[in-house]
Amino acid sequence: MKALRRLPIHVVILIAAVFVLLPFIYGILGGFKDNAQLSTNPIGLPSPWVPSNFTDVFGAGNFWRQLVNSTYIAIVTTVLLVALAALAAFAFARLNFRGREFYYVLFTIGLMFPFTVAVLPLFVLLRTVGLLDNPLGVILPQVAYGLPITVIILRSFFRAIPREVEEAATIDGCTAYGFFWRVLLPMARPALATVTVLAVVASWNNFLLPLLIFTDPNQMTLPLGVQQFQGLYSSDYAKILAYVTCSMVPALLFFSVAERQLISGLTAGATKG
Repeated sequence: MKALRRLPIHVVILIAAVFVLLPFIYGILGGFKDNAQLSTNPIGLPSPWVPSNFTDVFGAGNFWRQLVNSTYIAIVTTVLLVALAALAAFAFARLNFRGREFYYVLFTIGLMFPFTVAVLPLFVLLRTVGLLDNPLGVILPQVAYGLPITVIILRSFFRAIPREVEEAATIDGCTAYGFFWRVLLPMARPALATVTVLAVVASWNNFLLPLLIFTDPNQMTLPLGVQQFQGLYSSDYAKILAYVTCSMVPALLFFSVAERQLISGLTAGATKG
């Protein structure tokens, strides 16, 4: 009976997995074909296999440069975002000061304004301070726009930690910030892992902001590289599929490694909530 009750859930999950995996599988197989095979045999196995599409992508210097740029921007963005959000969430969750709830509401209001609304003033501001064609021109706005949701997630975890733990740490001689570094952060490791994964994925997939900031090909990230590669090889669909597949692999590898931490963090948050 339990198996029959769970059958609809498994069917829905299977259908969702098929819809997610099919484009990726099509991209991999299409990358091993030539344009003639894509026209005559779009969904079958390659015959013959054409590995030169992938070797051409890996042999291109732009791909590795863009991979390094994306990795650098994602790492710096994540470190700054998680560090600042953890400090802010600690203040909102554990410290008592005048206007605490008001300032917290200001953070939550940031969720109401999509990035596209601020594109023009942000571009003018970054041009004025000289951050165009500079990784900081992407990193700092990503940190600013990622703060609201990250603070909200971390604050809920920090508030769920019992006051008795903080009182015991205070009796042992911990200051407020000693409690933050030595007790609170280790206990909130699932939450930190969750926001870290979300920050990395959001930075890696960001397309609009790097498109506005970067004009130098040496500074471009992988999403921009896909667009640039598609413009150069607009008629070679097999090679484009190979490039797109290669650009997806690093994010998929990272997400597969961090999946357990993400799920444990979300589960812990739901349990505490």
